[in-house]
Amino acid sequence: MKFFLDNNLCPAYAPALSSLSEREGCIVKHLSEKFDRNIRDEDWLPRLSREGDWIVVSGDLRIFKLPHLREAWNQSRLTTFFLAKGWLNRPFWEQAWWLVRWWPSIMNQASMIAPGYGFEVPAKPTDYLVLLRHNQNPAVKICAIELWWPSWLLLCRAS
Repeated sequence: MKFFLDNNLCPAYAPALSSLSEREGCIVKHLSEKFDRNIRDEDWLPRLSREGDWIVVSGDLRIFKLPHLREAWNQSRLTTFFLAKGWLNRPFWEQAWWLVRWWPSIMNQASMIAPGYGFEVPAKPTDYLVLLRHNQNPAVKICAIELWWPSWLLLCRAS
C-alpha cells in the first residue's frame, strides 16, 4: 500500500512511518516528495488520483468540509484518513506518538476497503475510526468502524 501525508503533517513522519511499516509492504511519502509544497489541494488530489492506489492521511478537514475541495476529493476517489480537530495542536512528539499509535489500525482498515472512503481519526483516546462518508455511494452512511475489530462494520442505510 502507498500512503501519502499532506502538507499539514511534518515531512519527517513519512520516512519514519515508511520504515516502521515496510514489513507490511507499505511505503509512505510526504507531499513535498512529490509536489511543490505550495500546491493547492484541488491540484494535488486529481494528480495523485491519476497515479492510482494512494491512501491519503490529511490534517486538513477543509478538504471534507469546503464544497469545492470536497468535490475535488469526491472526484479523486482517494481513500482518506482525516485527522480530527485537535491533532495539529499537539506538540511534535505527542503528534508523532499518536500517529504511530493509530498507524496499524489505519493500515489495517485501508487494506480491507475499496477506494473512496473517508475516515476521521480521533484526537482523543477512543477505540474506533469514524467513517465520514464513502464517496462512491452517498446513500450509505457508515456510523463507525471498530478500531480493534476492523472486520465489524456497522452500516446505517438511508431510508
